[in-house]
Amino acid sequence: MATLIAPSNHSSAEDAEALQKAFKGWGADDKTIIAILGHRNVHQRQQIRKAYEELHQEDLIKRLESEISGDFERAMYRWMLEPADRDAVLANVAIRNGKKDFHVIAEIACVLSAEELLAVRRAYRHRYKRSLEEDVAANTTGHLRELLVGLVSSFRYEGDEINARLAQSEANILHETVKEKKGNYEEAIRILTTRSKTQLVATFNRYRDEHAISISKKLLDNQASDDFYKALHTAIRCINDHKKYYEKVLRNAIKKVGTDEDALSRVVVTRAEKDLRDIKELYYKRNSVHLEDAVAKETSGDYKKFLLTLLGKQD
Repeated sequence: MATLIAPSNHSSAEDAEALQKAFKGWGADDKTIIAILGHRNVHQRQQIRKAYEELHQEDLIKRLESEISGDFERAMYRWMLEPADRDAVLANVAIRNGKKDFHVIAEIACVLSAEELLAVRRAYRHRYKRSLEEDVAANTTGHLRELLVGLVSSFRYEGDEINARLAQSEANILHETVKEKKGNYEEAIRILTTRSKTQLVATFNRYRDEHAISISKKLLDNQASDDFYKALHTAIRCINDHKKYYEKVLRNAIKKVGTDEDALSRVVVTRAEKDLRDIKELYYKRNSVHLEDAVAKETSGDYKKFLLTLLGKQD
């Protein structure tokens, strides 16, 4: 379930005028900006952007970039983009950041549906005049390249059918791959990049039943510092249970010495209209602290107010 609290009806023209007033004078009225844009769904935000441009001959996103700054500006910029365009930007940032962010590519590719991922690839091509696959391939090597290019190129079947015999045989292949860095990497990549998510979950369950440990825990135990295995671990976690994956991303972002604002913003902004309420519940169960309280403690200013608004916290 979503955490976003948005009105069922609103006037995009009135919102556009209120935002224009908020930009006037010395320094923007950030409270008004958050009160409006932090309470509008994606369709409403696009209507406001269109109305603002028609009324003021100016792109609202560009105006926001000039009026606000820092973590607040970065989070707001991503919030204002359509989901496919936002994920295209996140993928590009991850590619440019290199080794430390390659897992974000796997995250995007494995959490989204086949149609959503296709939309991201289209948005990426439109925005950067290159394909996502091309940029991933140009910035990676070896098995990591094969895995990430395969994941972003995938168009998975989304039915519920399961082949139990296939799950058994492919659980064995994955076991050989993670066992002391030996095995058939190409086969493991083929399995992860082509099978339906339902079939893969059956394979991961079979692995756990056979070896009394989940494949994601086994990867974490054995290969923590290897880029390929990190991306493999992310892909498996996102396919298996993306909500638990996001809870851990939030936990790591908040407990880090110096909060990881990029990771925190990425999860809150991308999941606020989807399943952030479920992720919040998982966070509380795991940490005995409400996510809103943890975010409030580790952030400040307008950035804090904006994140708390998207988390559904009422004034």
